[in-house]
Amino acid sequence: MNKLFRRLLAPFATLLALGPAASAGARPAQVAKPALWEISDPDTTIYLFGTIHLLPEQLRWRTPAFDNAVAQSQQLVVETIVDQQNPQSIAAAEMSLGFKRGLPPIAQRVPPAKLPKLRAAIAKSGVPEKVFDQMKTWLAFVQLAGVQFRDMGLKGTSGPEEILRQQFLSAKKPIGELETNVEQFTYFDRMSEKSQRQLLEGALEEGDANKEFGGMVAAWTRGDVKEIAVTFNRDLSATPEVRDLLLRQRNANWAKWIEQRLAQPGAVLVAVGAGHLAGKGSVIDLLKHDGYQVRRLQ
Repeated sequence: MNKLFRRLLAPFATLLALGPAASAGARPAQVAKPALWEISDPDTTIYLFGTIHLLPEQLRWRTPAFDNAVAQSQQLVVETIVDQQNPQSIAAAEMSLGFKRGLPPIAQRVPPAKLPKLRAAIAKSGVPEKVFDQMKTWLAFVQLAGVQFRDMGLKGTSGPEEILRQQFLSAKKPIGELETNVEQFTYFDRMSEKSQRQLLEGALEEGDANKEFGGMVAAWTRGDVKEIAVTFNRDLSATPEVRDLLLRQRNANWAKWIEQRLAQPGAVLVAVGAGHLAGKGSVIDLLKHDGYQVRRLQ
């Protein structure tokens, strides 16, 4: 479950690691060549770039092919816009969806054997336990997972989306989003309490987080879409509700958005989590199923 929770958080990680970070713990290859695709018609080009939202600062992931796609693109579209300097939108989304009166105390939402680990994680977060008592279980999970990502030395400012966002802002090119902050958190809010508690317990399990995350980054640096797909499918197979909410439904929404965007002229760079572009049921797979030609550029 600890591997599962880290992979599930990959699509949402930019919402989690907004604070300062320690030195990076993962040690992937120094130079990366992540996957990049293109879908086009006579007057529209959409580049599809699979990301890992949080990366070690020392990793060099830009290539000539990628930089050419950026230069050609008139707009950047990401999963959701996260303003690292002004996180009020995220805080507002958490407050509107993640708190509720009359919930069981957070200590009652994990098995007794895991209570010491829960309290240790809460203490590390710096947020009083009485505040966690008012959080829905999914938000408690998100908060504690964010602490773990920061402990691993990962932060949003090192992720491709934030770097690209700053570049497009400097070039005065527009930036769009496939989902608002509220919409992203809504996927968690729609989970059953059972699934939410599974995620919370997974965030407390012991394991070599740096090694696991390093493996994810290594597959990404190689552009190994097959390995990314195999890993996500394996880890999500035991949690169909979570898989449906966080991957399948979102992939279908995004594929439809891309198809509709092809009706407008211009060039767009779409940057979303690599797991959404890998394997059966991915955005790439859905586009091909609908008859579109998707060409891999790297």
